[in-house]
Amino acid sequence: MSDELKPLSMEGMKTHSLQERTSKVKVEDFAKPWEPGSGLGLWLEHLPRILGAEEFQKSVRNIVRAVGNKKLVLLAMGAHAIKVGLNPVIIDLMDRAIVSGLALNGAGIIHDTELAMVGHTSEDVPARLGEGKFGMTEEPARFLNQAIIDGAKRGAGLGEAVGARLCEEKFPYNHCSLLARAFERHIPVTVHVAIGTDTIHAHPSADGASLGKTSHHDFRLFASLVSRLEGGVFINLGSAVIIPEVFLKALTLVRNLGHEVKRFTTLNMDFLRHYRPMTNVVHRPTIEGGEGYFIVGHHEIMFPLLAAAVIEGLAGEGERGKG
Repeated sequence: MSDELKPLSMEGMKTHSLQERTSKVKVEDFAKPWEPGSGLGLWLEHLPRILGAEEFQKSVRNIVRAVGNKKLVLLAMGAHAIKVGLNPVIIDLMDRAIVSGLALNGAGIIHDTELAMVGHTSEDVPARLGEGKFGMTEEPARFLNQAIIDGAKRGAGLGEAVGARLCEEKFPYNHCSLLARAFERHIPVTVHVAIGTDTIHAHPSADGASLGKTSHHDFRLFASLVSRLEGGVFINLGSAVIIPEVFLKALTLVRNLGHEVKRFTTLNMDFLRHYRPMTNVVHRPTIEGGEGYFIVGHHEIMFPLLAAAVIEGLAGEGERGKG
């Protein structure tokens, strides 16, 4: 070090008052401690109005407002949400007319069908892959591939084709099936398939033309739902690639056709922050006036919490309406 180089003198440094400085964190936004016996509504009110908790509260308010205004709440999801036991929560949201449209990836129909058939799903992949047995279960593949072929013949979408066939078969656990319950309630379910990503595609009963025809039908049906999102909410639950890509393409299609879809809310829920959902769900679609949020956490905790908060919020709106 050169002899001429000396530590910088701090003499003459200018300061300012803490009282006058703008701060991002304020005591009035802090969490409140829990009191035994309090209800969920009060717990939600006690959350801090900071970062993720504030985004969660805003998401809940926007969903409550959308439902109150009879706007669309569209739930799109990866298959993991089914595998962690969320079907009853989602079915309840459909029964309450909170969720009015569903979108699944190809794996979703497999796990949902297995549940309907026998009440269990999700095989041990490492234990079965080495022997070439992974995905080689006969009944769901045969059932689904035939339902898709039949659906293609009559011009149905993939989601409708499977839902109708589940209801025809009257499987013992249909009450746990998203596709069956949605079909019974005339709630649209779209299924978005990438050929080769799902175990049923490796079976000789698979027909690529039928898969393509029914899934493309569902893309157009999904686009029709997206065209009605103004003032509504789009939720992506745990799909890192397929749904974000399909959503962005559907959104640009409906805007190209002249539909006004700018002021709406997008909510991405996952236990990791992925580039594609952040970009294609949260940021890009809401640039022109919407709101986008990303809530990080395990599906089996965060989605039931979101559902409960929305139900509490709607109940509160009802009470205020009576007053």
